[in-house]
Amino acid sequence: MEILQRLSDSLDYIEQNLTEDIDIDELAKVACSSTFHYQRMFHMLTGVPVAEYIRKRRLTKAAQELSSSKSKVIDIALKYRYDTPESFSKAFRKLHGITPSQVKTRGMMLKAFPKISFQIQIKGVADMKYKIVEKEAFDIIGKGLRVSLENEENKQAIPAFWDECNSNGVSEKLSKKMGEMGFIGACLSNTNEYKDFMYMVAVEKTKDDVANEFDVYTIPAATWAVFEAIGPVPNAINETWDRIYSEWFPATGYEQAPGPELEVYKDDDVQAKDHCCEIWVPVVKK
Repeated sequence: MEILQRLSDSLDYIEQNLTEDIDIDELAKVACSSTFHYQRMFHMLTGVPVAEYIRKRRLTKAAQELSSSKSKVIDIALKYRYDTPESFSKAFRKLHGITPSQVKTRGMMLKAFPKISFQIQIKGVADMKYKIVEKEAFDIIGKGLRVSLENEENKQAIPAFWDECNSNGVSEKLSKKMGEMGFIGACLSNTNEYKDFMYMVAVEKTKDDVANEFDVYTIPAATWAVFEAIGPVPNAINETWDRIYSEWFPATGYEQAPGPELEVYKDDDVQAKDHCCEIWVPVVKK
């Protein structure tokens, strides 16, 4: 419950500062989270990136003011943090389908993007199977790709990267080095702006492995919450991530810790109805 209250506090902060510069780092502090994890959690729970949410709330407020006052377009544009009337008009038309100057015309339809609120949903559809694992630092070896989060490009880029690794022989070479963990999809380094991160297709590195053409990354020691995701990939993975943020974190005494996130695959047939993979999330006890 505490995690949802923190997110609600950040939403209140946004509402109170729509006409001011809103710093994502400050929002993360309000939510008592790192910038990366705050934005990831926000996106998982709402389905919209926080920057897009702020933009839509500003444009909703701007439309309301234009329709109910005699304010000039340029004044409203500057008020809601747009540098020029042109950039404001472009964003406004994209959301509302009309220009700001057309708002005062009778009968013109506007879109309203309401303030989001968070609530715990007790679904009870299925149990969430998980375990808490303490693991010392270990190295992974594989191929890395810088993945963009703009417009959810990561959801297309990561499956395409797996396909590439499967077709160009990378997966076959890594399978010969594979240990007990199986194949690992690792979300690694990220920028503070949450615009991209490093993703690796990898396996756990043994002492005898020589990197050669592969990248090596050290996964730090951590306490991990390990969840089962049952079903075809990527739907099972995405649904399990949603439940981790919307159900498990709010209902347990854990919160996410800084560090990589891992998806572990031990079965080749990722499209099987009973396919089972694991999601590893670093956690700390509150």
